[in-house]
Amino acid sequence: MLFDKLRQIEERSNEIARALSDPAVLAQPAEYARLRREHAETVEIVERFTEYREVLKRLGEAHHLISEGGDRELMELAQAEVNDLTARQAALEDELKRLLLPRDPNDAKNVFVEIRAGAGGEEAALFAAELARMYTKYAERQRWKIEVMDASATGTGGFKDVILFIQGRGAWSRLKFERGVHRVQRVPVTEGSGRIHTSTVTVAVLPEAEDVEVRIDEKDLKVDVYRSSGPGGQGVNTTDSAVRITHLPTGLVVTCQDERSQIKNRAKALRVLKARLLERAQQEQQAAIAADRRSQVGTGERSERIRTYNFPQARVTDHRIGLTLHRLPAVLEGDLDELIDALTAAEDAERLTRVAS
Repeated sequence: MLFDKLRQIEERSNEIARALSDPAVLAQPAEYARLRREHAETVEIVERFTEYREVLKRLGEAHHLISEGGDRELMELAQAEVNDLTARQAALEDELKRLLLPRDPNDAKNVFVEIRAGAGGEEAALFAAELARMYTKYAERQRWKIEVMDASATGTGGFKDVILFIQGRGAWSRLKFERGVHRVQRVPVTEGSGRIHTSTVTVAVLPEAEDVEVRIDEKDLKVDVYRSSGPGGQGVNTTDSAVRITHLPTGLVVTCQDERSQIKNRAKALRVLKARLLERAQQEQQAAIAADRRSQVGTGERSERIRTYNFPQARVTDHRIGLTLHRLPAVLEGDLDELIDALTAAEDAERLTRVAS
């Protein structure tokens, strides 16, 4: 079953590679870009599948050598190779299963990272600035483009809020784990007694919204024609040229009777309908984004946290997976890969369990 699926992907990848050199495809920028994206998604799978088959081939050869018997030292070398290859086979099978999991539809998207000071006043604002710097450093390590979209600074170098736009392959798939309440424990510079304070910063990570495209299906339209109303005399329209269009899925109704031609009135009514549907879709999209943002950051209270940054002990703890690292300075310099890799592995393991069940 696994082999069959992998062979299909390999065949599709080769088919796309051939299409990408076809002059007819090269002449269609949109189609060429789509195929490039699809091909990029198959490359890693095909590479791992190629390695997997090579491992199986070498494993078969080693087993054959052992079955024939012979020099003891040679047998020991062959057995050692079998042990190494068997371990590699198992690792590749796990990796291929992970790569075959359904992809997050947002994986290829750029992201907005919204950082806001929560509980803790000025100390929270200062830590918001430190998190913004941390994500900037991480983006630079990944060679992503980063842009400050908006920022509300405080007088002491902190941020009440700051929004970063991060562009690059993998931005969503890596940064989506940063969503939630980040808690900091340290002695503020303004604290004279040396008492540790706890503050929070909320982080929302939102995929860049695509342009809303409005498509109108003819079967969703009810079109009525009728005689235009208006003043009498020679200007009276004596034909059924006025048009009323009802969009059945939404109940939106648009009428147009400005033109003497039914065709022109219909075209105008459709343009108005499309504009109204576009506005409706954009409002729904914004409402969904706002709901997503609220679900990510909660209320920003100290008890709600995904991660704690403890300065006195120089440690970072991610509470979702129980991982603690004793290298806080490196993390704040953008060295987030160990945390994010662990979160990715935990998510993949959970998804594999769901698929298996």
